[in-house]
Amino acid sequence: MSSPEIERLIGLLAKLPGLGPRSARRAALHLLKRKDTVMLPLARVMEETAEAIGSCGICGNLDSRDPCGVCADPGRDGAQICVVEEVADLWALERAGAFRGRYHVLGGVLSALDGIGPEDLNLGGLLARAELPELREVILALPATVDGQTTAHYISERLEGRDVAVTRLAHGVPVGGELDYLDDGTISAALKARRPV
Repeated sequence: MSSPEIERLIGLLAKLPGLGPRSARRAALHLLKRKDTVMLPLARVMEETAEAIGSCGICGNLDSRDPCGVCADPGRDGAQICVVEEVADLWALERAGAFRGRYHVLGGVLSALDGIGPEDLNLGGLLARAELPELREVILALPATVDGQTTAHYISERLEGRDVAVTRLAHGVPVGGELDYLDDGTISAALKARRPV
């Protein structure tokens, strides 16, 4: 029914989170109808962003500089590192404005079913950062899922014997919930009510 180029566009759009085949068709049609005002500027911005953005060598955040803006900020509290699963979780915590420490992005959680082990995550960087003399607390802001809790337990075991308190977010985060989908008030309350692991 459509040209191969349109079908390829729809196929790529359908890979985006929240877009199925029908939504991808509507988005493609919208873009094609507004080539000059939406599609071409979007294509340019996407290309520029793809070239400019990379992972921070310290925490794993996405930014156009390395170290990222959070790691380079001298106003951040170096005594606290908040460990998150993905960059979206870091962005959610930043949006809430409740945390002024530093972050560490794991890039996933341990999952035996998916074949994700400790070597597949950014754990080495976290363990190296745990040796920093100013570090006093590692906050585990991981999903309240079986895999998230398994990862939290693994990290707390690896940090045993260090002079670092290991805490986790309070149970205000719903079981099965992900930080990126929570409201700012819930995230703030959960950070304030954290407790030792």
